[in-house]
Amino acid sequence: MQLDEALSMPREGMDYDVVIVGGGPAGLSAAIRLKQINPDLSVVVVEKGSEVGAHILSGAVMDPIGLDKLIPDWREDDAAPLKTPVTADHFYFLGPAGGVRLPNALMPPLMNNHGNYIVSLGNVARWLATRAEALGVEIYPGFAAAELLYDDKGAVIGVATGDMGISKTGEVKEGFTRGMELRGKYTLLAEGARGSLSKQAIAKYDLSQDREPQKFGIGLKELWQVAPDKHKPGLVQHSFGWPLDMKTGGGSFLYHLEDNLVAVGFVVHLNYENPTLSPFDEFQRFKTHPMVRETFEGGKRISYGARAITEGGWQSVPKLSFPGGALLGCAAGFVNVPRIKGSHNAILSGIVAADHVAEAIAAGRAHDELSAYEAAWRESDIGKDLKRVRNVKPLWSRFGTAIGVALGAVDMWLNQIIGISPFGTMSHGKPDHASLKLLKDVKPIVYPKPDGVISFDKLSSVFISATNHEEDQPAHLKLADPSIPVDRNLPLYGEPARLYCPAGVYEVVYEDAEAKTGPRFVINAQNCVHCKTCDIKDPAQNINWTVPEGGGGPNYPNM
Repeated sequence: MQLDEALSMPREGMDYDVVIVGGGPAGLSAAIRLKQINPDLSVVVVEKGSEVGAHILSGAVMDPIGLDKLIPDWREDDAAPLKTPVTADHFYFLGPAGGVRLPNALMPPLMNNHGNYIVSLGNVARWLATRAEALGVEIYPGFAAAELLYDDKGAVIGVATGDMGISKTGEVKEGFTRGMELRGKYTLLAEGARGSLSKQAIAKYDLSQDREPQKFGIGLKELWQVAPDKHKPGLVQHSFGWPLDMKTGGGSFLYHLEDNLVAVGFVVHLNYENPTLSPFDEFQRFKTHPMVRETFEGGKRISYGARAITEGGWQSVPKLSFPGGALLGCAAGFVNVPRIKGSHNAILSGIVAADHVAEAIAAGRAHDELSAYEAAWRESDIGKDLKRVRNVKPLWSRFGTAIGVALGAVDMWLNQIIGISPFGTMSHGKPDHASLKLLKDVKPIVYPKPDGVISFDKLSSVFISATNHEEDQPAHLKLADPSIPVDRNLPLYGEPARLYCPAGVYEVVYEDAEAKTGPRFVINAQNCVHCKTCDIKDPAQNINWTVPEGGGGPNYPNM
């Protein structure tokens, strides 16, 4: 069978009241809320990971405000994976050889983590999925939503999952299966940061009009089993400064969970300027700091992963409603940057969206715009959370770490005390992909070789992420112009994709290594951990991240 013939085959379809894309906290909370309001509603959640939680990666210290509203009795559920309350909260400014702890009394009250919980967000998602299924929600992991479906008026009427069984060269393999259409009265996109369908909806309906450009960071994380004498359950430790220079935003976290587990992570803001910077290697270098290394000596690294983070906040949130659907969670951009938290707002957005969807369906509506949801979020707890920190990111970007962080703290205090900011609402300026300087204008960064004890290379890290893709499938990382990496990005920037990718997906290979002749741009798509950094940071905006076959990607057990 030829490919054209195969793709002309009709898809099977199923009809629901609500179709939700993404089995993370936002999507599952929306599903739960819908069934709480009206148990007769038919709700389906599609999740591209092999299981719910397989693609979920976050720090994470969780503010329970969302859970308290969604599942008020969650503390009475022994299965709830919120076992480690925060007991100590430390902030450090690091230099190359030491650090200074910032007094907690100087930190704005919203930065206080007491009352929060250190969690595996993947396990939180798994638990939410069991609660959703108990209410009658249908959840289909291993199905990647690849296409938005529209009616003749241009409204979204559902999604189609990806076709299975097409070879890397575009031939139809034995066992080819057409994707399935999942149609709903409303479609909620809860794919996380830079989701492929969310990106399409934002572009089609011009949802970013009159908004600031969305800003992003890349978060890298490892889970370690440490020696019992190094373990301090409930300790939350954040830092900024070294190894990043004072012009580059970012910082670290160390979270001590239960069972001698420590989550360590590093965030680099993707508006960095030096094209030779490697977020992965900055993370590895951070762990060698004398105030950090001792925690991991004698320990064992268990898991690794990476994920893009939305950082634009209040002024970058796109319009959330469009004909037939809405954005929620990190697809909408609800991360509070200074708190390094978004899961509470993801859950709250699922609740708010579900309330408006249920009201619309009860009124006999379908496929129209949920304008009330768009109007409601800024007055909700989400809006209150984001508005008072709206200037932290632009101050940091404009003035650098030392001055910018101090001004951000002052701004948060003023918002806390008098409810206003002397800066108004600042702009972010240019998008992250436009921030790189030319290679000739920067000092190249040289990273030390990993020691294999505390610091590691990319490929060994990808191995413990349990990333797996069917190799004989079309590459899900697509180049608009295959010539750009070598003809443009290589001479101008040294082809930064090989450095900003945390999984070794992109390489520049020379036919003659000594003579450096015949460079080729190679995409190792099977390594992809679905972080979406390439889609965000490529200076030519030439890389388009699309979904692979369902079930492909990382398989995080507890991230």
